[in-house]
Amino acid sequence: MIILKLGGSVLTKKDSHNAEVNYKNLNRIANEIHNFFLAKGSNSDIANELIIVHGAGSFGHPPAQKYQIGKSFKREEYPEKRIGFSETQNSVKRLNSIICECLLSKKIPCVSIQPSSFITTDNKRINSFNLDLIAKYLDEGFVPVIYGDVVLDAQLKIAVLSGDQILQYIAKNLKSRKINEIILGTDVDGVFTKNPKKHNDAKLIRRVSSLEDIEVLESTTNIDVTGGMIGKIKELLKLANLGIESRIINANKEGLIANALLNKKVECSLITKNK
Repeated sequence: MIILKLGGSVLTKKDSHNAEVNYKNLNRIANEIHNFFLAKGSNSDIANELIIVHGAGSFGHPPAQKYQIGKSFKREEYPEKRIGFSETQNSVKRLNSIICECLLSKKIPCVSIQPSSFITTDNKRINSFNLDLIAKYLDEGFVPVIYGDVVLDAQLKIAVLSGDQILQYIAKNLKSRKINEIILGTDVDGVFTKNPKKHNDAKLIRRVSSLEDIEVLESTTNIDVTGGMIGKIKELLKLANLGIESRIINANKEGLIANALLNKKVECSLITKNK
């Protein structure tokens, strides 16, 4: 079982103020997933080996930031916050539909899973998540496609739930499956000592096994409502301690997702436990 996380910065034009899909990347990635299935066997036989989690990118971050979803607010502000919640939910759902349509066009038996319909949080951490639904879809040979969303929160009323926290929860708690690996497709080659988009002397950290390994880290992407790269690493280190390794790869580069899914060697940062 592999969990493939596709970053919003890869699937959308994340810095755009408008919700825009990066169709070039989306179509290529869908082809690479299709090629993975072809290399392994028929879709019906191995579809239950893969879960896809994707970020929200320009479909989720602008409205979530505009309405400050996930921050405390006064009671009289709730009507406007509810509108913001609804706008954000509708936008990320639209992105998920586009992604599923593309996967389906490649004969990948995907099924959309909407987090806000059955997941809740308590101070931004998942406190209710029935995994039976995902397990049943896997049993029937489907590829669940779940995504970053807005959800009801016990303390904050409403909050943003990142795809990174979703995949961490699934990997840790899906007892009916053994998660062998997590692959994170981002817009950089992995974890760097500095932002590689701004610093030519940034060096790739090929192995991360503790927070001490990234003490010098500057966020390799813009800090957003889900925490950026540092937030991803913290979630993945928790899984590494359970024996589930993760690879952070550059999903903008052709062929890397297919090769990573097939367990071939690719340039990446490996998140693993201390030996």
